[in-house]
Amino acid sequence: MDLSNTLALMLGVAWASGVRLYATVLVLGLAGQAGIIALPAPLQVLSEPWVIATAAVLCVIELLADKVPGFDTLWDALHTFIRIPAGALLAFAAAAPVDPVWQAVALLLGGSVAAASHGTKMATRALINTSPEPFSNWAASGTEDVGVLVGLYLAFSHPWLFLALLAGFIVLVLWLLPKIWRALKAVARRIGGLTRA
Repeated sequence: MDLSNTLALMLGVAWASGVRLYATVLVLGLAGQAGIIALPAPLQVLSEPWVIATAAVLCVIELLADKVPGFDTLWDALHTFIRIPAGALLAFAAAAPVDPVWQAVALLLGGSVAAASHGTKMATRALINTSPEPFSNWAASGTEDVGVLVGLYLAFSHPWLFLALLAGFIVLVLWLLPKIWRALKAVARRIGGLTRA
């Protein structure tokens, strides 16, 4: 694997893990087992049938949980402690075999990218859940499902395009972060006002 492929795989699995961890593991496992992509040695365990089966069951549970307004926010909050470390570890494994210094960099970058995608998803969904109708929630969830599949496809087959889109995503997140924070604070104030009334 050349540098662009390794970097795209490393950051692609981290980004996707922050949004849909179990789907990411499932796609990697199936793609590796089918020979669509050559997984680095540390990621080849994802192609084992028991890993694929476990990821498939968890993926279905997550797909259902993510479509229920309110419960999806709880699910995302609990998965803060799962998605970000898993994204960091998958990026670390995707970077192998390289110098240990670069693996440490992969671990840090992977964790940061997973945190950015997870945080953006979680904050956006919390804001969407302030709307009483479920359709925007379902649309956001479906967009995330498709986005992860497209993102992983691009990371595998068009690494430079994926890296350019990821750079754009990071710039967008940095620009949106203050706006999302203000919106979340406004929602918290409204909820606080309702509980005092």
